Order: sequence, then structure tokens, then C-alpha cells
Amino acid sequence: MRIDRRVVFWVGALVVVLALMFVFSSILLPFVAGAALAYLLDPLANWFERQGFSRFAATMTLLVLFIVVLIALSLLVLPILVNQLLLLAENIPYYLARIDVLISSILQSSWAQSLGVDPAAVRTSLAGLFNQGATWVATLITGLWSGGLAIINILALLVVTPVVAFYLLYDWDRMIALIDSWIPRDSVGEVRMLAREIDRVLAGFIRGQALVSLTLGTFYAAGLVVLGVNFGFLIGLVAGIVSFIPYLGSTLGFVVSVGIALLQFWPDWIMPVATATLFILGQLFEGYILQPYMIGTNVGLHPVWLMFALFAFGVLFGFVGLLVAIPIAAAIGVLVRYALSRYLASPLYRGSGQGGL
Repeated sequence: MRIDRRVVFWVGALVVVLALMFVFSSILLPFVAGAALAYLLDPLANWFERQGFSRFAATMTLLVLFIVVLIALSLLVLPILVNQLLLLAENIPYYLARIDVLISSILQSSWAQSLGVDPAAVRTSLAGLFNQGATWVATLITGLWSGGLAIINILALLVVTPVVAFYLLYDWDRMIALIDSWIPRDSVGEVRMLAREIDRVLAGFIRGQALVSLTLGTFYAAGLVVLGVNFGFLIGLVAGIVSFIPYLGSTLGFVVSVGIALLQFWPDWIMPVATATLFILGQLFEGYILQPYMIGTNVGLHPVWLMFALFAFGVLFGFVGLLVAIPIAAAIGVLVRYALSRYLASPLYRGSGQGGL
């Protein structure tokens, strides 16, 4: 079967991009973050231009506003988060003791004894699970840190990202036009159509998911604080942020918050049940209201595909991989659907072609 030269060209371009990402993954973080910021702010910059601003004035206005809002949010939220993290670190011995009390009360209950449960064996098994879990968490944190969050990269993120975002946002339209001029002329129509579709999917998912995560984080944090769960603000905020990974944010928040509620309120079971109900309501709220209205049903990013892309690119490229996983997953999804539509319309599928593969 004759291979289309255009397929070879675009596959080769993709391989080159991935190879460059792998080689330079340790320094890409501020550049990827700057490009993402420029992409998110470009529609607003275009709006300012339509209001009579020059591109330079629109870019400066947006970046200044973004930095001011970011600083304001940091001043409001960061002290609370730091305080709760410090309290959590101080209370680890207390919670370990509470876990021991909870396990002892369960093992000494009448139903556990009637089942013939061996307390010593259960304690040994749980100790092994705790050790494995602690090792896994430490390995994960170390991997993310070494993969893209070293001190030098954090400093670069704070200093280089605004500069990169400024220049990319200022030159965005000219860069798009320049890249468009490089596209092979016999493929320019298809590439433009695919690029518009990728932009639609990507913009719809990222901007919609940002609103979903912010809303869920506020809902979980406020609910846990009202219920009086220790570290509720921290747990709720993290659960909302991580909710861009399907089911992970809600599951993580559910397990941690219910676990904290059990240790905090045991033997009272009402507050742990109320905490679990909060996250069930959050899932219903997300599935029936937030997702349909803020993201829509036609984005085309299946949760399984999204989770696979996040884990795969995270393993390959570290923290930078997590940032580029969603754009690449969106692009691949659009390209696969386009290729499938071409295949279904081809003689190869209909059986009217001459010969086989």
C-alpha cells in the first residue's frame, strides 16, 4: 500500500516534537506555562483590540491584571493553606494514635471476634500497607520534584513565565500567520480545519474545566469548613484543583476527608456520613450541572483517554508532561476522529477498492 507523503511528514513532525520535549523536559516548565497563559489570554487580548487598544496595550493590561489577581489570591489563600499544612504536620502523631484507637475498637468488637479475626495479623498487614503507601507517596513527590519542580525551575517559573507570556501574547497573531505560511499548500485547507477543531476542543475543555475546578473547590472547601472537618479548606481546595483529572479529585477528597472525619469524630458516625454525603452531592452537582453547562457534551475528550494521557505524559516528561498532556490528548483525539472519518468514507472500508492492504 502506497503511504501518503503527507502522513509521513506529519508523523515525522510529531516524532521530532516529542523527541525535543523529552530532551529539554527539565527546562520547559516556564516556557510551557507561558505559552499556556498566552493561549488562555489571547481571546481577551483580541477583545481589548476590538475596543480600540493596541496589541501592546492589550497585552500589558492583561498581564498586569493577571499578576494583580494572582497576588491578591495568594495573599488571601496562601496563608490559610500554609497554616493548615503546618497544623497537619504537627498533628500527624495525634492522627496516628487515633488510627490505632480506631483499629483497636474495630478489632475488639463483637462482630470481629465472631468472624475469628486475628488482631495481630491485621495490625501487621495494615502496618505493611501504611509503609508501602508512604513509600509510594514519597517516590511520587520525589519524581515530580526532580522532573520539573526543582528550586531553579520554581524561580524560573516566577521570573521567566511572565516574560514568555508577554512576548507570545504580543506576537500571537503574527506567529499563527507565520506557522500557517509554513504549511504545505496542498494541505493548508485540511490543516486549518483540524487546527480550528483542536482549538475548539482545547479551549472548551480547559476554560470550562477551570471553572468547574474553581466551583468544586469552593463547594468542597466551604462544605468541609461548615461541617467542622479539620483541614477542610485545604482538602476541599486540593480536591477541586485535582478534579481536572476525571474522578481523581473527588475520590481523593472523599477518602481523605472521610478518613479525617472518622478520626476526628469517632465513635460519632453522623459527621463522617455527612462528609461522605457532601462529596456525593458534589459529584451529582458536577455531573448534572457543571459539566453540561460549563464544558458541554461535544468536547470529545473521553475520561479514560484523558487519564491515560495524563499518566503517560507525566511518566515520560515529569511535571511538564502533565501540563502538555491535555493539549496533546485533544489534538490526537481530533486527528484520530478525522482519520476515522476518512477511512469510513474510503474504498478500503466500503470494499470497492482494488486489492487489499
